[in-house]
Amino acid sequence: MEQLVRVLVCSPDGTARVVHVRESACSGDCHKCAGCGAAKETVEITAQNPIGASPGDLVIIRSASGPVLAAAAVLYLLPLMLFFLGYGLMAAGNLSGPLGGLLGAALGIFIAFGYDRLVLKKKKTVYTIIGYGPSAAH
Repeated sequence: MEQLVRVLVCSPDGTARVVHVRESACSGDCHKCAGCGAAKETVEITAQNPIGASPGDLVIIRSASGPVLAAAAVLYLLPLMLFFLGYGLMAAGNLSGPLGGLLGAALGIFIAFGYDRLVLKKKKTVYTIIGYGPSAAH
């Protein structure tokens, strides 16, 4: 996955602190439609800086897609699969199938929250600056 970010601070250890501005799905053009007034959220990330980008540079960072896809699978697929498994097992035992589905989905959501906390603790996602942004003259 690639994102366009701005370099804030460079460190002697070969990393850089970069900032990414998250916008709403409507691109934040609320003045055009007098809509929600969605606030922009800024996220600071530490990235490897092999190209020697300087503070203020607009750069492109890349992260591995694997951890993102794994998180999406745990978040969306696991509760759904456990819903159907719980429904099927309870219905096969002549018990309430919907209750089994609800319990299975609840277990999936509980596991997803645990996985999220584990990922936050490990901070396995590694970002690397791979080039300069479109407006850079390097």
